[in-house]
Amino acid sequence: MSAIKRIGVVVKPHQPDALDTLCRLTTWLNERGIKIVGAPEIERERIEHQTGCSVEVVAETELAQQVDLMLVLGGDGTMIATARMVGDAEVPVIGVNYGGLGYLAEFPLEELFPALARVLAGEYIVQRRLMLSVELWRGEELVTRNRVLNDVVVNQSALARIIEIEAYLNQQFVNLFRADGLIVATPTGSTAYNLSANGPIIFPSMSAVVITPICPFTLSNRPIVVPDDSTIEVRLMTENEDVALTLDGQVGFDLQANDRVVIRKSKTAFNLVQPPNRNYFDVLRNKLKWGR
Repeated sequence: MSAIKRIGVVVKPHQPDALDTLCRLTTWLNERGIKIVGAPEIERERIEHQTGCSVEVVAETELAQQVDLMLVLGGDGTMIATARMVGDAEVPVIGVNYGGLGYLAEFPLEELFPALARVLAGEYIVQRRLMLSVELWRGEELVTRNRVLNDVVVNQSALARIIEIEAYLNQQFVNLFRADGLIVATPTGSTAYNLSANGPIIFPSMSAVVITPICPFTLSNRPIVVPDDSTIEVRLMTENEDVALTLDGQVGFDLQANDRVVIRKSKTAFNLVQPPNRNYFDVLRNKLKWGR
């Protein structure tokens, strides 16, 4: 008997095929004695009205704590948002992609039910993906504390002028970067903004973090790969500029001169369910169009 009795579902907003998929999924799981649960954004009343299928709804902050598995119907952006929503819960997450092959949402929609059958039979692999804990300090005031799966970015949010950013590693001064910005990325996030800024691709299971300047004024300023148990501190030194702190490309905060961004390894990881025959290089070849 499967230990999975309740599955939480997160759906990409405005996904046209989601209602039909949810209804079929609800029926399939009910036949196996498994309850499907969603957050308020799942539009329970609309689903019931259009399909006749009933989906239990709980608060978004409680969803991960009340289920044995999280199922994401959407793309990598929805997976990244789910990683932050899961919080301290160690619940495994499976991503079903409505488009092509994803970095995180690795199961295509047509494999949804075979994939779930294998998961319920215990035939799956969970890869623990590094997440980062991020604190924004303004003097002695803690402005915000968040968690990211991909990256922490400090950059200009308006006119592209060079800004000055100090970086420290375990309280040791690294450099004063004069650049358009700075990226601190996890291995998962190394194929996102970091890659566009000529940063390295880091294999997902590596215990490392990469610090990458964005268009540095001095071309010898190159990306730096550091241990994931390091404490990284980034300080904005430039005044009177429109600069933002962006988390996973989805959450943003305005920065002021002398603000400090402190980045550490999160105590909990993102538990990603993967196909048993998974090959990371298949994803890279597909996404980056290697050899084409």
